[in-house]
Amino acid sequence: MDYTVRQLAKLAGVSARTLRYYDEIDLLKPAGTSPAGYRLYGRVEVERLQQILFYRELGVDLKKIKQILAAPSFNELEALKEHRAKLLARREQLDHLIANVEKTIAVKEGRATMTDKEKFEGFKRKMIEENEAKYGAEARAKYGDEAVDRSNALLKNMTPEQYEKMQELGAAVLATLKAAMATKDPAGELGQKVADLHRQWLSFTWDHYDKEAHAGLARMYVDDPRFTAYYDGQVQPGAAEFLRDAVLIYTGMNK
Repeated sequence: MDYTVRQLAKLAGVSARTLRYYDEIDLLKPAGTSPAGYRLYGRVEVERLQQILFYRELGVDLKKIKQILAAPSFNELEALKEHRAKLLARREQLDHLIANVEKTIAVKEGRATMTDKEKFEGFKRKMIEENEAKYGAEARAKYGDEAVDRSNALLKNMTPEQYEKMQELGAAVLATLKAAMATKDPAGELGQKVADLHRQWLSFTWDHYDKEAHAGLARMYVDDPRFTAYYDGQVQPGAAEFLRDAVLIYTGMNK
């Protein structure tokens, strides 16, 4: 069966504008057009749209989705298995958060007790699983499974005080980065302060500090559009590049 833009949009629960945009960026082209000039989508396009929406649900940006689907190694069945695994992990995370909320309600009503560690367990697990979903493959390829597993274990075993301190440092990195960018000098006092704060923040999930690894991560903030989008979105355009330059100077790797 062939679908028009309006029919497929209704079937998939997206807007017609979204389908037209996917066509414009060559992410999802129609199979052809009707005699009246309407875009028509067939079975192949329906299945491709399903894959696109799966990846979107997992937080993958459109540029990355286009690269994944266009890769010669792309295997639809393997992709579906991967989607299933990630969605099951997300469901498990939601189950943990729901259980955490329910127990907190019970505590407030005097029906149960809850340790400080339990209060933050769900949030730490969520952070680990989100990081794995977004950056796990690249991190494991770059640093190895053992290093990533150690980092996850450090995060999982944090005390409430450590977790709160890490969150505070993360916020301080962004605030100081914004102030440092106003000076336009990554080598200046504020530029080097943000690099040092970033080092302190990393120490919560790194079992030891390494200047080369710090510099490599800073470079990835610019090389990987997902990191760039995060820092530029949280602070302002150019933030990822400024942070990279500050860290390279801080570590002595700017030569």
